[in-house]
Amino acid sequence: MTTIDVDALGVAVDDASYLAAGLVLVYELIVGLQHKRLRLRTFQDMFASISTTLPYLLVEIFILGFVYLGFVYVSDAWVTWSMPINAWTIAAALLACDFVYYWEHRLAHEVRLLWTQHAVHHSSRYMNVLVAFRFGPFEGAISGIIHLPLVLIGFPPELVFFGILAVLAYQGWIHTESIGRLGFLDQILNTPSNHRVHHGCDDKYLDKNYGGILIIWDRLFGTYQAEEEHPRFGLKRDFDSVNPLRVWISEWPGLFRDLRSSTSFGDALMILFAHPDWLAKQGVQRRSANAPQVQ
Repeated sequence: MTTIDVDALGVAVDDASYLAAGLVLVYELIVGLQHKRLRLRTFQDMFASISTTLPYLLVEIFILGFVYLGFVYVSDAWVTWSMPINAWTIAAALLACDFVYYWEHRLAHEVRLLWTQHAVHHSSRYMNVLVAFRFGPFEGAISGIIHLPLVLIGFPPELVFFGILAVLAYQGWIHTESIGRLGFLDQILNTPSNHRVHHGCDDKYLDKNYGGILIIWDRLFGTYQAEEEHPRFGLKRDFDSVNPLRVWISEWPGLFRDLRSSTSFGDALMILFAHPDWLAKQGVQRRSANAPQVQ
């Protein structure tokens, strides 16, 4: 198997993902019409999702091209051996990229600066296939750095690049309410049921089910939550806009406001790199510490 074969496989996976997402979207629209659930607001939200795709792709094409060239340079300059390209190493690369994606995705939720981008994906109060294409323009910027160790341990850059694209491509069809639970598959794969949990803003669903293709990473690292009550989708805070511009920059005003009000360099660093709710928790702790003590 050659690099050309891997490229062709990547194109086939990408095409299949768009086809699957398109079929699910058609099914969603049919079900929505039958049950009279489609409203003007639904279509406005769909448009907001689509509107994020163009700036994301413009940035992502540049970033991915830079990442691929970087992978090739590092592989040629620093890696003294490389795995062959065959069916086994393609499967191994896909598994490795899925594992790395779990941590990439988890960081996007746990580091506020990264959350400014990933929150765009979570800002919809709806759950449909078009939400799968709702991204912050710089969301993929961290991906190359996080996947670089795979190149350093000997995976050919072509396989790592294929794995990154395949993990993302898989997730198109799982953004839907129209497909219910899938039995034993829900125990292994990231399915629509598992991913609805991930998009839920209920307390029990927050920061759960980060997996890309496999959900076993969440089971291993303690972030799995089965779908129980129907999730309320969207951000935890009160955000329900379908204005594309507001969707794109939803988290930036709050971040800048908190940075301006920070009282120390250490606090500013924590605001940027700690969990998005770090400042709120600090406020609660400080108010509790300053409260009058009852004897």
